[in-house]
Amino acid sequence: MKVIHKNPRANDEPTDLLSSAKQSESRGEIKEAAEIYEKLIRKNPLDEYAYNRLMIIYRKNKEYKKEKVVIDKAIKAFQQFHSESMKLSATSRVKALSKAILKATGLADKTTGKLLYEREPLHSWKKRRELILKKIKK
Repeated sequence: MKVIHKNPRANDEPTDLLSSAKQSESRGEIKEAAEIYEKLIRKNPLDEYAYNRLMIIYRKNKEYKKEKVVIDKAIKAFQQFHSESMKLSATSRVKALSKAILKATGLADKTTGKLLYEREPLHSWKKRRELILKKIKK
């Protein structure tokens, strides 16, 4: 029986990357932590925690343009994911019932049927982007 040892330097598993990013942050190695969070995002474009930590790092260092780029990338990834999930093939009866439930609960406009609330974290990221744009203009 062969025993395969894991290479300690090749910690490319998401959990390994996340723990090493947290350790880098706690040691004050902010640049290294940012690189690891960026790598995590490349591996999993829907990792909300990695996006948030990277935004916080750039915010603390007053790198608002970099933070805006991360916010835009995060919003785009999550909007694309949600739009694809809405395209699931459902029968017309299921679609009608879903719309009726959304309207009855006040989550959708009664006349147009459009959703009234954005899913998190999109709403908070869009608010943060507005603040960033104001800071960049100054």
